[in-house]
Amino acid sequence: MPTIATNGTNIYFEEKGSGEPLLLIMGITAPGSVWEKHVAHWAKSFRCILVDNRGVGKSDKPAGPYTSLQMAQDCIGVLDHLGLGAVKVAGVSMGSIIAQQMAIHFPSRVKAMVLMCPWACCDNAAKAIFQHMKDCKARLKPEEFSVYIQLLIFSKPSWDNEEFHAGLLEDRKNAALDPNPQPLIGLEGQAAACVAHDVLEDLAKVNCPVFVLGGEEDIFTPVWMTKEVAAAIPGSVLHVYEKSGHAFHWENLEDFNERVGDWLKDQG
Repeated sequence: MPTIATNGTNIYFEEKGSGEPLLLIMGITAPGSVWEKHVAHWAKSFRCILVDNRGVGKSDKPAGPYTSLQMAQDCIGVLDHLGLGAVKVAGVSMGSIIAQQMAIHFPSRVKAMVLMCPWACCDNAAKAIFQHMKDCKARLKPEEFSVYIQLLIFSKPSWDNEEFHAGLLEDRKNAALDPNPQPLIGLEGQAAACVAHDVLEDLAKVNCPVFVLGGEEDIFTPVWMTKEVAAAIPGSVLHVYEKSGHAFHWENLEDFNERVGDWLKDQG
């Protein structure tokens, strides 16, 4: 799969499936491959384009700070390379703020948009979380940092489920063996983009269909943030998963894949 030069850096992406294009934008610390369990379902109906954001995966990891608009421009560069005009877009966490910037600044390129655990701007608590994330990254072993991220994104029912918990333990081991771990400089750049993102007033300009989803027990980006984004976008649809955290899309995998896939197919 290709790495392309765009917007002053090199961005890696992969494509899976066939059909209408669907751009998938992952969250902080995560490469595009983390969409795997969702793409397994969506690739039956869509040409899924999985981007490694700058700062992670096989894309370049330049010194920051980055901005959410800058990373939206990276994604536009991928679409330009592929010769694509308007596409459907799904973004999770940091990916959702990148998607917001695409819809605000490049409205002709976004046909419909799914925003997962989004925020329009950070309060002091959110800023503290991103600072603590950088501090943990700087001080902890990869498997220890993985524990911190797991504590941020999974809800109590997941921790109490023995099968799910076994998967969390396995993921920690894999973090220690990752041949291409995110360097601190990449996380710092991405965290800066997350903290500086401030588009609450601009969301009224979004004119494409939008589906906003969140987790009722999300302690990373609390559900009030999800509801604030949904309320700011005219005509948006909101769904909140009960007893679910930031990773509600994994904790309710089958329902989420079908719910979002069906909504995307209904958008013309």
